[in-house]
Amino acid sequence: MTSTVHTEGPHAPSAPDYPMERAAGCPFDPPPALKAEQEAGPLRKVRLWDGTTPWLVTRYADQRTLLADPRVSADITRPGYPSSAPLQGTSFSFILMDDPEHARQRRMVTAPFTIKRVEAMRPAVQKIVDDLIDAMLAGPPKADLVQAFALPVPSLVICELLGVPYTDHDFFQENSKVLISRTGPPEGRTTAYNNLIEYLDELMGHKIAQPADDLLSGLGTRVRAGELTRRDAAETGVLLLIAGHETTANMIALGTLALLQHPDQLDRLRGTDDPKVVAGAVEELLRYLNITHGGRRRAALEDIEIGGEVIRAGEGIIVPNDIGNRDPEVFDDPDRLDLHRDARRHVAFGFGVHQCLGQPLARMELQVVYSTLYRRIPTLRLDAALDELSFKHDGAVYGVYELPVAW
Repeated sequence: MTSTVHTEGPHAPSAPDYPMERAAGCPFDPPPALKAEQEAGPLRKVRLWDGTTPWLVTRYADQRTLLADPRVSADITRPGYPSSAPLQGTSFSFILMDDPEHARQRRMVTAPFTIKRVEAMRPAVQKIVDDLIDAMLAGPPKADLVQAFALPVPSLVICELLGVPYTDHDFFQENSKVLISRTGPPEGRTTAYNNLIEYLDELMGHKIAQPADDLLSGLGTRVRAGELTRRDAAETGVLLLIAGHETTANMIALGTLALLQHPDQLDRLRGTDDPKVVAGAVEELLRYLNITHGGRRRAALEDIEIGGEVIRAGEGIIVPNDIGNRDPEVFDDPDRLDLHRDARRHVAFGFGVHQCLGQPLARMELQVVYSTLYRRIPTLRLDAALDELSFKHDGAVYGVYELPVAW
């Protein structure tokens, strides 16, 4: 039996605001109100910043079903698409397109992210990690792990992969931080986006004129062949540059904090040299933390019956993977960090055709980091109280702004 909500409009009093706030002192858990919505039922209308009321889908099975449904669109220009903030003309290349154009452009950049190619990068990533730890150990016995380690690791890796000069990392990190903020003024995000587009467009010009062995040069070849416009190539570069360092950097820092708060789990990870155990730990940390906490955003192209409701064509859909990864129907005792758990079914990277392109690279980087940092600095500890840390509640990617540590 299905039911359809006709009474809820932009100002419907029964629709709770989204996103929801996390509980004080519980930085690793989804908001209590989100958990309550999952317990109450699979679908619920929520109210966004602009007064629109898309559907919130809280249960794991329904999330995977909808993310794999071709009647659900990732195109930000579709009627009803639930934007997380005013965009004012910004775009993220193929990530916000539907097939067949999404698939066509995505295929142009898949080769460097295949498991075989990523595994070939592991020794280079190991050297980056070891060199940064050497630099930390050569200085005072305390540091901000974000600036000294968590941010440089993926930034160095993605710069090498793309062919972006690492000397420009302050510029692209500062602009990407503004761009992914949900609370800053739209004009600031537009300026940051344009700054990055101009930077990548100029760099693309150099790659077209003098190609090298990197991903941007590969896109330049597509531009020369007429398969891609230079603007499209620059937008893809912005997407890969931001996604390649922001998500992994936050996962390194937040994962370290979670382990420091769960010393029994940290001991398990620090005491093993088994790659399978390390890989399993990475999957559990991805499930437990799920740093992309604003939900996957979609719009219905047709009426869709699911979870006892009918999502009408033109209605928005939000899939918050953080609560999907805490679904007790799928994961026993889901609010517990358990590195023994088989968490490979998590949806931290999404699901369906838009599943994260860079997940093999992210997994490999995290495996190297988590298998090295705590072994090489066995006395690593938090150098501040948990309630003194500043968390990124205002961004599309969740983490900590700083992580003071000592050893």
